Amino acid sequence: MRVSVVIPVRDDAALLARCLQALDSQLTPPDEVIVVDNASSDASAAIAASAGARVLTCPQVGIAPAAATGYDAATGDLILRLDADCVPPPTWVKDVVAALRVPDAPDAVTGGAVFVDGPRLLRGTAALYLRAYTLASGAALGQRPLFGSNMAFTALAWRRVRDEVHRHDPEIHDDLDLSFHIGRRGRIGRLSGRPMGISMRPFFSGRGLLRRIARGFRTVFVHWPAEFPPGRWLRAWRRRR
Repeated sequence: MRVSVVIPVRDDAALLARCLQALDSQLTPPDEVIVVDNASSDASAAIAASAGARVLTCPQVGIAPAAATGYDAATGDLILRLDADCVPPPTWVKDVVAALRVPDAPDAVTGGAVFVDGPRLLRGTAALYLRAYTLASGAALGQRPLFGSNMAFTALAWRRVRDEVHRHDPEIHDDLDLSFHIGRRGRIGRLSGRPMGISMRPFFSGRGLLRRIARGFRTVFVHWPAEFPPGRWLRAWRRRR
């Protein structure tokens, strides 16, 4: 199975270099790494090119349009997604392939995370953050949500939903939006293995945190009334049966 890794980036050259170095150390190397330069003003594109990544440009600012640009261009059977400030463990690609190549595999998988920066005493709280995100988003979805810093799905799953997702809306959470659409007809499973290293930067600013919360509500509400929770819960229960 060919593996494509997609990384949207905007003005994050130094951390992108760290991320690409970690990808270069994978026990199972990906077949391609696609870096989508989202109107960066720094050396992000140059850093990606020097590391051997395939560099694309997305002039529309926003993670959703940038990520969708990468997914469209991916040539792999599996599409893996992480952020430029992530540090994937050496087994990340190997774990994803193992989870998605087995018989009756889910359409997508998502895994855990650990903070790699910020106050040392708070670095272990990533699990609590993900738990809160899973509970809040799962209440709207009726199933497990995808977590954008550590997720993967089949190319077939993307082709099924690429014309449905809100790819041009910069004020939504693209991973939660994708959860709605992939989960409508498929299954989202849990990725086992070592957690993804992620940054605590989004929580350094109260304004930034509030914006993330507002985007979460917007992402849920744009799917109503068609995806109103009681009806979605029932459909999810029927699929599991």
